Amino acid sequence: MSSPFDVPELVGRALDLSRQRGFITSTRNETGRLLSALAASRTGTLAELGTGTGVGSAWLASGAAKDARIVSAELDPSLAEDVQKIFADVDSIDITSGDWRTLEQHAPFSLIFVDVREVMAEIDHLADLLEPGGIAVLDDFTVSAHWPPIVDGQVDSVREQWLTDERFVAVEMLIDADASLVIATRR
Repeated sequence: MSSPFDVPELVGRALDLSRQRGFITSTRNETGRLLSALAASRTGTLAELGTGTGVGSAWLASGAAKDARIVSAELDPSLAEDVQKIFADVDSIDITSGDWRTLEQHAPFSLIFVDVREVMAEIDHLADLLEPGGIAVLDDFTVSAHWPPIVDGQVDSVREQWLTDERFVAVEMLIDADASLVIATRR
């Protein structure tokens, strides 16, 4: 690991909820540090599509400017309620119970963090939610040494689409030996 092991307090609280809820797929610290760094370069509204236990939103908040706003949607009402409690004292974060489309009212976004595969497949819809120069961070890809990217013997068409869509300048980044993510900036 090339960065400090400590995590911000808000991230720690979200990770505690992950352990309590049995989540094993929370945002990795490497991805979180990247989210924090990217959030520091953004103004306006940032979004997380698929809150989970709020780890991604907590990382965004750790780097976001004081006047930035973070919105996130979680499909599971009970989980959304638990995450709302974590962020109760943070005025700049709003957690909504519902489908990711409930966040459309807050667009355009300067950054969108997506770690739900089905949502990533909605590239046209997501492109419309990003402001020019806005960044999409797509998490949880399996590393592939091939082009087009092959996972479990099939082309990863979602990743291929994001990396080749002319509306974006995109790059895949290795986060760990077994994980990568895509960063796509809207032209």
